[in-house]
Amino acid sequence: MATKKATQASSFTAEERAAMKERARELKNAKRGADGEKDVLAAIAKLAQPERTLCERLHQVIHDAAPGLLPRTWYGMPAYANADEKVVVFFKPASKFKDRYLTLGFNDAAKLDDGAMWPTSFALTKLTAAEEKRIRELVKEAAG
Repeated sequence: MATKKATQASSFTAEERAAMKERARELKNAKRGADGEKDVLAAIAKLAQPERTLCERLHQVIHDAAPGLLPRTWYGMPAYANADEKVVVFFKPASKFKDRYLTLGFNDAAKLDDGAMWPTSFALTKLTAAEEKRIRELVKEAAG
């Protein structure tokens, strides 16, 4: 018999349940031919400042670095997929799951392999020229 504490520990947060519902909606919209760019911009527009400005800029940096990647949302987060529709890079706004910082992440479709171990996500609190340069490099490499 599961205890109340064990049940609470294994349940999803409200934010996680919302993300799963967003994912189900995304899959339905994809079948209908949804506009991924429009969805990404709408997701960013919902964010509060100053996070919205950071995400708008990050979207532009990713788009400029790899224009061949297709923008779309993924669990409600801005993401960019390859021609096989596999998400290569995404970013998770800090407010999405009440985190301390925005996360820039790369999925297994990203071509970032470097030996037996390499980073797949990065914390981002601001976007200076140095971070923009590094993100451009990573995204170009990830997109192949």
